[in-house]
Amino acid sequence: MAYDQQNGSGSRPMHQGNWTCAQCGAAITQLPFAPREDRLGDLMCRDCFRQRRGNSDRPQRHMVQGEWQCASCGTTISELPFNPDPSRMDQLKCKACHQAQRTQY
Repeated sequence: MAYDQQNGSGSRPMHQGNWTCAQCGAAITQLPFAPREDRLGDLMCRDCFRQRRGNSDRPQRHMVQGEWQCASCGTTISELPFNPDPSRMDQLKCKACHQAQRTQY
């Protein structure tokens, strides 16, 4: 069983091999990571992995509601995926400023 590259953000290196799913025994020929030798008995095929973690493509993220200001542009931020540290409010950024900063590196 091969894994699909579902995020269109670029090519992720795929690792070729001959492994077996620890749950259903299906053949695994391609993985999106290099498996460690000591964890080969824990490998799961895509179907078993999805079944184990649930049917959603991504787990739901808990969002914290509040009212904060972006340190870069001053936009009001009403929702964050974490509880902000009060001592670091001068570094808090809205989604757009955070993404713009990430692309600079």
